[in-house]
Amino acid sequence: MATEKPEPVKVLYCGVCGLPAEYCEFGPDFDKCKPWLREHAPDLYPDLFAGGETDVEKTAEQLQGVGISSGGGAASSGGEASASKQEEVKRLPGGKIKKKEKPEVVIEKIVRNKRKCVTVVKGLELFGVKLSDASKKLGKKFATGASVVKGPTEKEQIDVQGDISYDIVEFVTDTWPDVPESAIFFIEDGKKVPAA
Repeated sequence: MATEKPEPVKVLYCGVCGLPAEYCEFGPDFDKCKPWLREHAPDLYPDLFAGGETDVEKTAEQLQGVGISSGGGAASSGGEASASKQEEVKRLPGGKIKKKEKPEVVIEKIVRNKRKCVTVVKGLELFGVKLSDASKKLGKKFATGASVVKGPTEKEQIDVQGDISYDIVEFVTDTWPDVPESAIFFIEDGKKVPAA
């Protein structure tokens, strides 16, 4: 007597936000998902689509403004195609939009044992600075220990022993002229504050 294996569950994922179709209403872009859901999964939200075509037309116009085409048709002119490529945004899983960030250096002072401090420098590599060379220069300038470590987000950062957070801005801008002072920020009380 052989037992039959259960069939795997087939899940329909939304083409817009990437969530399972029945969870689109809980995602961040449900209005943008509606045209896709109407076409691919009309039985999931029958009361939602009873209103008519106007809702779908509005969301289709919004999607084209973001750079996502709702119909799959080609743009009518070359100018429109280049404009939509420029406006195209990177979408993360879950439908979140990744913003283009300009490079910046973030300096944070972390206090340990109520008297020992570590100054953390993040983002120098975005300006073409080699972190190993930068840590050597920082350690030599401030006569302290400095090392390149992986931070909590798996990005490399420089940890410098001691509280040098306000002396470091002048040193960074003098040593690496590619780093403008307007791109340097401090983390104070959990908020990002410009150094300038």
